[in-house]
Amino acid sequence: MPQRQRRFEEERAFVATQTPDVLACLLPDATTLRLAACYVDTTSAQITLLVHSTQASMPCPLCAIPARRIHSRYERTLADLPWADYHVRLQVRVRKWFCRNRHCRRRIFTERLPTVAAPWARRTQRLAQRFVALGVALGGQAGVRLSHDWDLAVSRNTLLRVLRRLPVPDHPTPTVLGVDDWALRKRYTYGTILVDLEQRQPIALLGDRDAETLAQWLQAHPGVQIITRDRSKAYTEGARHGAPAAMQVADRFHLLQNLAEVLDEVFTTHSQAINAVNTALRQQPVALPDGAVALPVPPKAAPRAVQQRAAQRAARRQALYNDVWTLHRAGWTVPAIAGKVGLGQRTIFRYLHTPTCPGQQHRSTYGRSLLTPYKDYLLTRWNAGCRTAMQLFREIQPQGYTGSYAVVAAYASRLRQAQGLPPGRRSPGQPLPQVAEPAAQSLTPRRATWAVLRREETRTAAEVQQLAQLRSQHADVAEAIDLAQDFTQLVRQRQPASLDPWLERATVSTLEAVQRFANGLRDDYEAVKAGVTLPWSNGPVEGHINRLKMLKRQMFGRARLDLLSRRFVRAPRHRQAHPPRPQEPSETSAGAAASLCLPALGGGRGVSRARGSPGRVAAAGTG
Repeated sequence: MPQRQRRFEEERAFVATQTPDVLACLLPDATTLRLAACYVDTTSAQITLLVHSTQASMPCPLCAIPARRIHSRYERTLADLPWADYHVRLQVRVRKWFCRNRHCRRRIFTERLPTVAAPWARRTQRLAQRFVALGVALGGQAGVRLSHDWDLAVSRNTLLRVLRRLPVPDHPTPTVLGVDDWALRKRYTYGTILVDLEQRQPIALLGDRDAETLAQWLQAHPGVQIITRDRSKAYTEGARHGAPAAMQVADRFHLLQNLAEVLDEVFTTHSQAINAVNTALRQQPVALPDGAVALPVPPKAAPRAVQQRAAQRAARRQALYNDVWTLHRAGWTVPAIAGKVGLGQRTIFRYLHTPTCPGQQHRSTYGRSLLTPYKDYLLTRWNAGCRTAMQLFREIQPQGYTGSYAVVAAYASRLRQAQGLPPGRRSPGQPLPQVAEPAAQSLTPRRATWAVLRREETRTAAEVQQLAQLRSQHADVAEAIDLAQDFTQLVRQRQPASLDPWLERATVSTLEAVQRFANGLRDDYEAVKAGVTLPWSNGPVEGHINRLKMLKRQMFGRARLDLLSRRFVRAPRHRQAHPPRPQEPSETSAGAAASLCLPALGGGRGVSRARGSPGRVAAAGTG
């Protein structure tokens, strides 16, 4: 019985709560504001609250001496967060004060409400914070669309203006700093991103990728002990001048990326070896899942006119290659050569780094057509005995094929060629062998490069076979493959003791591209050795660059550096650092790490008075 009585008393207390007290609890700051009245306009769905300031004194904004004499009173109109489907407007009755300090220049000042609204503001602090959150998360136009769903009236220019007024977050100086470049406008304007690798938090965006800019930032933020970077000389010099005591670490991804460029150059130079491998693979029978063996489908033969145009392009490319080398031997600079022959500077650099004219580079989708998704069905029907091209064409049309009949007929002609059928004969007197597409794609310099760099356990059987045949084609190709696989192993398994023997082998190599790569590693030896020893890398930096690209594209690529910085570089997250977990170090790695001698890481004017609302609902003497 006492328990029922106590529950009844609690329910009565809940029902007896006064409406003005509930409204007072919803004010921005109930300690400094007192609710006087509430007006509801159902026509415009707006609630107007008349509130008074309860501050007994106010410090002068110049001399900070509390003032107690009131000069006059006035009203400020502030927009607040909506309540359900109603917009809320505050009519705040504040005062003007006399400053009693005779030496102060300010004789009369307006009352400030720092917990409610900023001086001269027309919205409350909590509404402004909501706009800041929208702008940081979504930007201008997308933030406006979400604000309409939240019943917040704001324009995209207002959101961007609020973002630009935000102060840049003040981050502590990181111990481990990741440095990389990012494109504000690709191939034209680049910047530098700085990331705290211990906290995995971006801390700054620099306007360019010059050595002097990075050095100035490091000098202004002393305390960086480890700097991870790519192979850029500008970042090398900037880190050396800005933080000479910091250890530089070459990023392992960029090391393998540079090695991929070397392999691509070697395979492009020895394109005949790759063509020989492709020719041999096209002639080999294809093993089917049921254990049977099928004949491979022959490649598509290019028409004579296409072959002639390809030969003309190759001759023109060879002539340009010869002109580039002629001008280079005459002492011309790369920009001058590019302007003379009409090629880009990247193409000129590529020509000067290859001893022979590089062949044509095909796109990754080269050889695919509208018929590619339906080839499995066509082969199944063909091996089942349906050898009429028109019938096959009619069967794949309901499946979504939108190409022409000529493409299907040409593919059927290749299938007849593989089985040895004459063009006009459809029903042979004896059973024919099955046909199938080759198991592996045609080898290209780029595919060969990634087959070499791929981990051994992830290579397919076709890639293993292609690499074995590629080794047997040329001694230089075999040497490049062996050196590349040994280097990837020492980088991935953190074997710094194997670095010096590998550099000796690469220096005496007969391949010019490999020698250049080895000489570049020797010039950056300390950073490279630290990269294959320490667990730090630029992986988190690359992830943040992807997020930065997303923000830039979300703003249609028109955001300047200041706006991108406000959206990208946020306040530090309050969580523990998650440094990358190093692999179990071997005795060799531990000794190499010890030999590196690593440091310990350790108040405004009044707005016009609001017009009267049609209905007065409640009035309260106290809030």
